Amino acid sequence: MPPTQDPTASSSVSAVDALLRPEARRTLAAVGLNHALHDGYTDLIYVLLPVWQAEFALGYAALALLRSLYNGALAALQMPAARLAERFGARTVLILGTLISAGGYALAGFSGSLAGLCIALTLGGIGSSTQHPLASAVIARAYGGSARGPLGTYNFTGDLGKASVPPLVGLLLTLTDWRTALWLIAALGVVVAIGLRRMLPRDPASRDEVPDRSRCAAGPDSTGSAGFRLLVTIGLLDNAARPAFLLYLPFLLQEKGAGLTTVGFALSAVFIGGALGKAVCGRFGERFGVTRTVILTETGTALAILAVIALPLVPVLALLPVVGLMLNGTSSVLYGTVPELAPGGQVAKAFAVFYTWTLGGSALAAPLLYGRLGDAAGPRTAMLAAAATALAVVPLMLVLSPHLGADAKRR
Repeated sequence: MPPTQDPTASSSVSAVDALLRPEARRTLAAVGLNHALHDGYTDLIYVLLPVWQAEFALGYAALALLRSLYNGALAALQMPAARLAERFGARTVLILGTLISAGGYALAGFSGSLAGLCIALTLGGIGSSTQHPLASAVIARAYGGSARGPLGTYNFTGDLGKASVPPLVGLLLTLTDWRTALWLIAALGVVVAIGLRRMLPRDPASRDEVPDRSRCAAGPDSTGSAGFRLLVTIGLLDNAARPAFLLYLPFLLQEKGAGLTTVGFALSAVFIGGALGKAVCGRFGERFGVTRTVILTETGTALAILAVIALPLVPVLALLPVVGLMLNGTSSVLYGTVPELAPGGQVAKAFAVFYTWTLGGSALAAPLLYGRLGDAAGPRTAMLAAAATALAVVPLMLVLSPHLGADAKRR
């Protein structure tokens, strides 16, 4: 006689799924709000640099130092943040990180010297170092095998912060002095931290994260971390192509006859397309497979860059949102693949390593390599190198494909 199926088991699973979905959505909303704040904090510095230059009589080297201190701390401390989360829980570290970043900007408002600003911005970068790896790991745990699309949504929320926080502070600067504006934006960070505490569910798995043995045993890359190393390399190349293109786009547009206003509009078009790419490409990767999606976006990036170099100004302006979509879309697909290839099933640690190399490595390598190339051969040649960098991902993606599960590389 065939075994009788226990009806209570299926109803129990359905009940668990029904309870999980609202909690998962609340988790995504909480960490997405946090991501928007931190990415807004990161790009807010661009608005403040001219203000600080006038206030403290700073040269360009000092201004570059201020920017590097924030980004350097953000990139370098992602792995220590993951280790702290193993001890104290991701939820606690995320909340503390947001409070520390808010405190950094509050301290910047009190600073009366370049040294004070350096300390404040380093503190802000330390706080922001927590949110990328830990929030990504929290989403991966909340959604399980369906995390690729939500991770793309999380990635997209950072662009919302970049598009809203700096303009907000720009508006505040027209109404009050810069110190008051920073105290207000620091208060916003405290509000977000309180929201995190209320919205983000407590997750026992956040503490002393234990590798998912069943998943590791069944995973295609369970014998080693070769696939993860390939993924990090692909992420590094993808992140290097993006600033290399954006660095020289204004100069190329000026060669084609664009004025400063047009250049500003063009960059906005790229960023809008990039935000859309982050929102939709993670879902595409989930539906059509990682390999196909990444090859499509990287090949599309290279072809779009070549078109930007060759076409006159008006067609280029029309093409730029598509360039942004392709240029930024790959990142969401790659982030969504980290949980699958995490060595030993340690997702938070894998995200920390991934973000450290892709953010830190490209931040150091891209300006040095592409900057020197641009000085030696001009913007067009440097942009051709950016297109070649994007194309270099394609063979690596084909090598990575056997390490991916059937769902990730299908069709």
